[in-house]
Amino acid sequence: MILKSAKPTSHDLDAQILTVKELLADRSLAIPVYQRPYKWTGKNVNQLFNDIATHKDKSSYRLGTIVFHQEEDRKNIVDGQQRIITLLLAVRALSTLRKDKLDRKDLKEHLSLLERDMISPSFKSEISKANIYSNYLEICRIVDRSDFTEEHIDFLLNKCEVVTFALKDISEAFQFFDSQNARGRDLEPHDLLKAYHLREFSSNDEELKATTVSRWENTETKELATLFSQYLYRIRNWSKGASARYFGKEDTGLFKGVNMETVAHYPYIEQLRMVHHFVDHYNQQYERKVDGHALGFPFHLDQIIINGRRFFEMIAHYQAMVTEYNKCPTGSFQLIALDKLDGYAKNILEALNTYEGRNRTGDRYVRTIFDCLLIYYIDKFGLVEISRAIEKIFIWSFSLRLKMQVVQLASMDNHVLENNLFKLIKDAIRPGDFINCTLPVLREKRSTKTEEIESLFREMRYYE
Repeated sequence: MILKSAKPTSHDLDAQILTVKELLADRSLAIPVYQRPYKWTGKNVNQLFNDIATHKDKSSYRLGTIVFHQEEDRKNIVDGQQRIITLLLAVRALSTLRKDKLDRKDLKEHLSLLERDMISPSFKSEISKANIYSNYLEICRIVDRSDFTEEHIDFLLNKCEVVTFALKDISEAFQFFDSQNARGRDLEPHDLLKAYHLREFSSNDEELKATTVSRWENTETKELATLFSQYLYRIRNWSKGASARYFGKEDTGLFKGVNMETVAHYPYIEQLRMVHHFVDHYNQQYERKVDGHALGFPFHLDQIIINGRRFFEMIAHYQAMVTEYNKCPTGSFQLIALDKLDGYAKNILEALNTYEGRNRTGDRYVRTIFDCLLIYYIDKFGLVEISRAIEKIFIWSFSLRLKMQVVQLASMDNHVLENNLFKLIKDAIRPGDFINCTLPVLREKRSTKTEEIESLFREMRYYE
């Protein structure tokens, strides 16, 4: 029995960088029957065209990677079907709505040739048909606007690029696809965000790229996956009143924001722009060589993301914060001096790490709510009134554990959204706006192995 190499050898792999025009002019493209339905929505379409508008002044712009299985004269699409179909729809819309109105003859010729050479795949899936129809209409609305200029069309066809890999063995093609995309793993979304924000670095920040990204590179991928999926994704979504169950590729937009070099001078951006430049200005003054002071950017968990360098700084900031939180024996920040906590706060922190059922799946879901809300509170108000905040967060989160026999992921998510204290903190001006909220008293208990939790509820008069 001959075992094939785990990685395709160089002669098995054909790698190219192609413009959109070159990619779509390839008549050998084919969508194999094993491909999943076309699921891109109007949100994905608008993101694509927003990227085109944002980066149209660049010499080139990468739209991602395409993986093919080369089968004789056919290139079966293994990865990249969603992008290719969307690009086909875009060219079809441009040919129908814009070609005859163009001033540039070269663009007319490009569209005419693509119209002749592009594949026209058929689809049996009703999901694919519905999304194709809906997205084509959305694309028509975009490209038919006067602000979608010939410069945009030229950029899309001739400067937007994809990296393509063609492999002759189908198993190697899928293996290569898995290694490139980490399909189905938690790390996939944050890897996509890394690639996105590396592209968003401003020209002035290029020399800082290596040092800025170094912490990311030195962090275990599992830690980054946990930081995003368990903390950042959930806090940002819950604070907006949105569901936050699984962090997937479709959620990466939550961590994309504004590029300080390209964003217009909208009034809402000016405060962010001032802070961004002031922090840099302060840290670059010669006095810092004497006093050694460094001003950190004042990040907030629910802030508008600043693309590029600030994104990586923000992730490093919250990675350090969460690491500090998790390494403390009591499961809380070392900044919190336990002997200075009053009320029930110290007993709460100790009980959460000792009660019998704490390691069950449902209990870990409830602990996630507690951890996320406590981190969100400290991120906004620091340690002001921290003892009372811990008490409030404990009662709110662990009431779910006591009143349910089985806690599932949906139970956790629904509990947050039904009485959303994340939104309360988001809207709060001072700690009292959060701490003074009233919570219901628990009148029945269905959980087991939670005696210490139940005892605290009784002592705090939240259980009758």
